[in-house]
Amino acid sequence: MDTIASLFSFITTPVSWVIVQFHKVYGALFGADTGWAWGLSIVSLVILIRICLIPLFVKQIKATRAMQTLQPEMKKIQERYKNDKQRQSEEMMKLYKESGTNPLSSCLPILAQSPFFFALYHVLNAIATGKTIGVLNESLLASARKAHIFGAPLAAKFTDSADKVGSLGASLTDVRVVTAIMIVLMSASQFYTQRQLMTKNVDTTVKTPFMQQQKMLMYVFPIMFAVFGINFPVGVLVYWLTTNVWTMGQQMYVIHNNPTPGSKAQAAYLERLHKHVTHHGKTRNRREKAIVKAIVAKGRDRNEFERKFINGLNKAGLAAQPDGTVMKGEASAVATVEDGVPTTGAPKRQQPKRQSKAQRQSGGPKPAGGSEPDSSSLSESDEPQDAKSADAAKKATQQPGSGTRSRAQSGQRKGPQRPKSPSKK
Repeated sequence: MDTIASLFSFITTPVSWVIVQFHKVYGALFGADTGWAWGLSIVSLVILIRICLIPLFVKQIKATRAMQTLQPEMKKIQERYKNDKQRQSEEMMKLYKESGTNPLSSCLPILAQSPFFFALYHVLNAIATGKTIGVLNESLLASARKAHIFGAPLAAKFTDSADKVGSLGASLTDVRVVTAIMIVLMSASQFYTQRQLMTKNVDTTVKTPFMQQQKMLMYVFPIMFAVFGINFPVGVLVYWLTTNVWTMGQQMYVIHNNPTPGSKAQAAYLERLHKHVTHHGKTRNRREKAIVKAIVAKGRDRNEFERKFINGLNKAGLAAQPDGTVMKGEASAVATVEDGVPTTGAPKRQQPKRQSKAQRQSGGPKPAGGSEPDSSSLSESDEPQDAKSADAAKKATQQPGSGTRSRAQSGQRKGPQRPKSPSKK
C-alpha cells in the first residue's frame, strides 16, 4: 500500500490542498467538524476535476463521431468477411489505424480521473489511520475523523469491524446501511449511463466491435463498482457517486442535443427540430444551422431519419439550403426525396409509342414525340407522306403476278421467289 501511495504522491498533495481550501469555505457555513463541510468539499473536488476534463470530453465526442463516419466501411468489411471473423477483426484494426481513430476513446475520461481517484483514496485512508498526508496536518485530521455523513464516518468502510467503526464514533449498522445504499446508487447510475448510450445513441444498422465493447462495459462496470465498493471509504463513495451522476447528466445533454446519426436519439431530435423550424419558418441558432447544413451536404448518403426530415420540410413548403438556412417556397415546386432520389420537380421523359407492322411496312405516321419531317424532304407538290404511302401500295397491287393483294397482305415471303415451272405456263 505504501508503494502505491508513493506512486501517486505527486498528485496527493494537490488533491489534499484543494480539499482543504473547499473545507475552509464550507466550514465557515456549516461548521468545521461537520459531515456537510467535508462531504461538500469532496463533491466540489469532483466538479472541479470534471470541469478540467471537459476538453478531453470534447475530444472523446469528436473521436466517437470519427468512428461513426467509418461505419459504412465497417459494414462493407463485415459483409465481405462475414464467414471469417479473424480476417474481419484484422481488417477492422487496419481501418482504425489508417483513419487514426481509436475504439477505446470512450474510456479516456475514466483513465484521466483515475490518478485523482487513487490520490483521494489515500488521503481518506490516511484520515482513517490518523496519519498526516499532503497538507493535512493533525488538527485537520482530527476534524475529518469527527465528520459523519448520515451517521457514517468519512473514513469508514463496509468491511470494517465493529471495533474500528466504534473508534471513529459510529455504529457498524449505520456504516453498512449508508455504504450499501451508496454502492447501489453508484452501480445503478453507471448502468443507466451505459444503457442510455447503447439504446438511444448508437446506430443500430451497423454492428461493430465498438458496440460489443460498449455492451460489455454496460454490465462489467456496475459489477466492478459493487465488488470494489465494499472496500472503499465513505468519502471515496461520495466522490465516485458524484462523478457518476455528473457523467449521467453530461451524457443526457449530449444525447439530447448532439445525437449519433442513425440512432433513436437522432430521430427524436430531428422530430423536435422539424416542429421548431416549421413553426418559426427558419433555423433559430447556429447549432440548428450546422445540423441542417450537415444533412443537406450528405445528399444521397442521408439516413432514414434525415430523409424524413427533409421531406417533412418540403411538405410544409420549406426548402433546406446548403448554408443551413431554410427558405419558404411552394410545396409543389420543391423536390421530395425518396431513398436519395428526387421524385418531383423534374418532368418525366416520354417514351415513343411503338408502330404496328403494317405502319412500319407502309411508312405510316411516326410515333408521338418523334421529330417532324424537315420541309426540304417534302415533295414538290407538298403531298403528305400518308398519301404517298397509299399510292405506293396501290401501284404494288397493280403489278402483274401479284393478284389483287400485295405480297405482304397475301402472306408470301419477302425476297426473291423461285421461278414457276414451264409446264404451268
